[in-house]
Amino acid sequence: MKSQKVTNWGNFPEIEASVSSFSSEKELKKLLTSSEEIIARGMGRCYGDSSLCKNIISTLKYNRIIDFNEVEQTVCCESGVTLEDLLSIFVPRGLFLPVTPGTKFVTIGGAIASDVHGKNHHVGGSISNHIISMDIMLSDGSISSCSKNNNSNLFWSTCGGMGLTGIILNACFKLKKIETSYIIQESIKAENLESIMKHFEESKDYTYSVAWIDCLSKGKKLGRSILMRGEHASVRDLEGTKFSNNPLKTGAPAKLDIPLFFPNFSLNTLSVKAFNFLYYNKQLSKKKKFIIDYDKFFYPLDGINNWNRIYGKRGFTQYQFVLPKETSYNGLEKILTEISNSGSCSFLAVLKLFGEQDNLISFPKEGYTLALDFPIKPGVFELLNKLDEIVLENGGRLYLTKDTRMTEETFNKSYERAEIFRRIKHQLDNHNKFQSLQSKRIKI
Repeated sequence: MKSQKVTNWGNFPEIEASVSSFSSEKELKKLLTSSEEIIARGMGRCYGDSSLCKNIISTLKYNRIIDFNEVEQTVCCESGVTLEDLLSIFVPRGLFLPVTPGTKFVTIGGAIASDVHGKNHHVGGSISNHIISMDIMLSDGSISSCSKNNNSNLFWSTCGGMGLTGIILNACFKLKKIETSYIIQESIKAENLESIMKHFEESKDYTYSVAWIDCLSKGKKLGRSILMRGEHASVRDLEGTKFSNNPLKTGAPAKLDIPLFFPNFSLNTLSVKAFNFLYYNKQLSKKKKFIIDYDKFFYPLDGINNWNRIYGKRGFTQYQFVLPKETSYNGLEKILTEISNSGSCSFLAVLKLFGEQDNLISFPKEGYTLALDFPIKPGVFELLNKLDEIVLENGGRLYLTKDTRMTEETFNKSYERAEIFRRIKHQLDNHNKFQSLQSKRIKI
């Protein structure tokens, strides 16, 4: 192992850690048995400290496709394979991911550990819904296979378990048939929070929906938004367009790059207000419909290398919460008002609708989820403590994958099955070998 500085996508916190990699089960077993505490890490796109530990195992060299069944449209791959790898291989074959988060630079192991969700959770659930089986190396070096019906405690505690049950070796899952790699997108402007929630409810039959929300607007404009809903385009939809010659085109490399960290003062209330005004008003009509490639629809920020540097060297934290449907409006109204009045600003604010989910430790529950990016600066954690109170009052919870400061008390109150998860984790890992900064902080 070699020692180096490591941080995840939020560039906060930064730690000194020993990082090792493996390309075989034998190598991994040797690493496990020689370490007292350890955590797996893929692309490091979790925002906080859930894949940080004094000893880190990188899965990126464990990245082979094991099997593909063209008839069943299923694939089995090692945990270090990225979503970008899968898209480049299978989109030309007319297949797509069943669930994808807002970046393709995520390993399949990391996606399962976070039980990632996407713009289609209200109809397709999170990635655990689509996993057929997986193999996991436990802390003693033994390997266990699991699925929803076989060794189910291991399966459900691993999906969303933040790498604390073992090292995911491989997974098999079903892909989604598509005719083209393009999306028919409809963008709808909403003048306030009530309006955007109404549009979400009216869009339940759409496969994909997501909204940009202006978190600095006030009064009658509180929560003004733009809803983006979409469906996979058919070959017929592309007839007569510039896309018809290459209907299964894969994503292009990023065209822009942020070579240096922005000054810490760059993102402030004035600059974010100006951006929000321009973004909301760039669409002149109430509703707009057009064809867009999958990269721009699902991964708009992946087109900018190192976009996390715009927050400066101090880094940023993403604050994502979900509220049950019955309390979503009141809770979101209070949170948006608190943010707007605080003087703190979120450059990115994304609202989505979740469908039903009843997993052991996964983040989603039926209701609305809002993700907010806050630069690390004086006063931001005091604001987030206030938002925690509103989230808890309204029966919500925070996303472990984005978290860097949740308390044990907040975790216990918001994750109803926290104690069950702890019990299963310690049955599987009775020496508590799999640890992270986050797991120590919330006492898992």
